[in-house]
Amino acid sequence: MRGAPAAPALLTREGLLDYAGLEDQIGRLAASLRSRGLAPGARVASWLPKSRMTALLPLACARAGLVHVPINPVLKRAQVAHILADSGAGLLISGKARLAGLAADDVSCPVLDEEGGAAMLADEDRLGLSDADPETLAALLYTSGSTGRPKGVMLSHANLWLGAISVAHYLGLTPADRVLGVLPLSFDYGQNQLLSSWAAGAAVVPLEYLAAKDVIRAIEAHGITTLAGVPPLWVQLVEAAWPPRAALSLRRLTNSGGRVPVSIVRRMRELFPAAEIHLMYGLTEAFRSTSLDPALLDEHPDSIGTAIPFAEIMAVRPDGSPAAPHEEGELVHAGPLVAKGYWNDPERTAERFKPAPAHSEHGGLAVWSGDRVRSDASGLLYFVGREDAMIKTSGNRVSPTEVEEAAVASGVVAEAVALGYPDHRFGEAIALIVRGPGPDEQLRAYLRRELPNFMQPSAILWRDDLPRSPNGKLDRERLKQELMA
Repeated sequence: MRGAPAAPALLTREGLLDYAGLEDQIGRLAASLRSRGLAPGARVASWLPKSRMTALLPLACARAGLVHVPINPVLKRAQVAHILADSGAGLLISGKARLAGLAADDVSCPVLDEEGGAAMLADEDRLGLSDADPETLAALLYTSGSTGRPKGVMLSHANLWLGAISVAHYLGLTPADRVLGVLPLSFDYGQNQLLSSWAAGAAVVPLEYLAAKDVIRAIEAHGITTLAGVPPLWVQLVEAAWPPRAALSLRRLTNSGGRVPVSIVRRMRELFPAAEIHLMYGLTEAFRSTSLDPALLDEHPDSIGTAIPFAEIMAVRPDGSPAAPHEEGELVHAGPLVAKGYWNDPERTAERFKPAPAHSEHGGLAVWSGDRVRSDASGLLYFVGREDAMIKTSGNRVSPTEVEEAAVASGVVAEAVALGYPDHRFGEAIALIVRGPGPDEQLRAYLRRELPNFMQPSAILWRDDLPRSPNGKLDRERLKQELMA
């Protein structure tokens, strides 16, 4: 009698790995990295598309006592050169075409091409499980740099492990699940999709995609049950045509990289009736902070939920005291998911990573997010906006999110970005940049009905498309620069 088939762990273009194969390949890759003479704690940078080797690098580097620095494959030469120099990378693994685009002085470390990296999976030696201190550095995840040069967020073994356990638990992942990994592996949640899936015994299918149809095709082909996306991807997906088999295979949908407009959430509910929708809030400096129980979605579609496991979340007044229900405060995150600061940047670390408020139960170092939230009487949190993005007009503080969601709810536009620009009468006026067919007057009439006078955009700018950051989010900084040019 034949035994049960081995549990699948990873499916890439190189084929399927079960969990025994996953352990074997991680051990071989770790041993090969260790044999290259890199000192403990040396940074290993990877600038690669998704493959078996790139999926295994986070765990192989950690096992070898090295620090993984994944670089988003869509970044350009100047950004990559900055990350290599800033991290002090001891090894760069990349494809030949990408390497050819770098100048000689962009790279000061040994280089291994993609083929050489893949060959490390065949190393005859294997490293066993790591016994490193959980607080040892394991990864540097560089932010996209939309507000300046990219900065490396320092993550420990404990950060990565507890983040994986937390997400696997609150999403309810099981060995029966197949997770489609569309987010970049350089993105905190993109990497966590690997780790949380493996913590639960589920299978991951990493995917490089160009359009929504590629995602839909992969879901149908692989029986995907779980999908995470950033808001712009969800906008594209709800606009696409879905075969019933693909739509009904999804059991779990999650978001990252910003709040999903309520109108898009409702469309997701219609398209994917068999799926739970988990609305979440997170920031790279603490990975993930809150999640909304799917059972509360219909009643509270604009909420970001409550603290996830291992996170203590507070809404805090400027004086450090707790904000009352319905009162705006800064979201402060304490607990073991908090990162170790920014690599080689004590000044910016001190600005964001500060002692937790006196009323914190966990205490220690906390991330002061700069995001404005409020809670209701039941403790559910609601995102208001970033403090540095708030528009100050006619003596009023306006959340861009509120204007944007009203525009999308009109049904006239698919996406919207609200920005402030200098105005001698109001201090700042509101520009609304939108993607959609129009017409202008229909949108303005809707906004006049739904928003007070001080929130009305002075200018509405129509675009065929809106720029994206390397992680797929709407690139607000680029739009701001274009507006001010």
